[in-house]
Amino acid sequence: MLRNVLMLTAALVAASASGPLAAHPLHARPLVQLAVLDRDSGQWLPEYPYRGDRWVAGTPGHRYAVRLTNTSDERVLVVLSVDGVNAVSGETADPSQAGYVLAPWQSTEVEGWRKSLDDVAQFVFTDLPDSYAARTGRPDNVGVLGIAVFREARPLPPPPPVAPMLREDARGALARNQAKAAAPTAADAAVELPQRLGTGHGDREWSPVQHTQFVRASMRPDQVLQLRYDDIDALAAAGIVPRPLPPWRASGPAPQAFPGGFVPDPPNG
Repeated sequence: MLRNVLMLTAALVAASASGPLAAHPLHARPLVQLAVLDRDSGQWLPEYPYRGDRWVAGTPGHRYAVRLTNTSDERVLVVLSVDGVNAVSGETADPSQAGYVLAPWQSTEVEGWRKSLDDVAQFVFTDLPDSYAARTGRPDNVGVLGIAVFREARPLPPPPPVAPMLREDARGALARNQAKAAAPTAADAAVELPQRLGTGHGDREWSPVQHTQFVRASMRPDQVLQLRYDDIDALAAAGIVPRPLPPWRASGPAPQAFPGGFVPDPPNG
């Protein structure tokens, strides 16, 4: 069954229905690139890799936008999660939900929480208790931006030949080996910090979209990507980014090792 989807001058999809369950493997090259723009400074936020995660440093009080870039020659559906909340519907995020449809090679900036087909409430870096997720009782995933990307359904190729069955003991050994290979090592474990920064529900601004239709090629996303964020002090304390130098304040002439003259007597008393 087909349902409406939103088109963001790109396109936005409202809870699109899925196509057949035959899943594509996760794509080696990213279908969609994710970047964060500080709208108040006009700067793209640099990313810092750390223990398997990528981090950006946000500035409290600054508005930001999430840029989504489709790197393929086909339409894709992007489900956007901000602090564990779907940025279109406001539901606790899940890949099966509503999202944005991007045309081939299209790039667009999502500037806030979708309020209607015409406007959004701006994304704003704010203290965690004032974040939209925390104010709606969902603080556990504050500090993470994520996307789940889906290809559009196409006619299915003929099914591959059926593989021979494994004996029960062989299947068990295979499953154990696969689980062991997938288990993360201690070095790969994600860093856990006391989160300071979240995303607030800011002022409303005009950001028109329209409905379109989209049938997912699979229930399983072709790409899942997440980007973590916090303020610069928290990331510096964790060793993720270099600690910023304090601002230099000149209070007079710079000190000199040899200012000249002879040694005077010290003041009396």
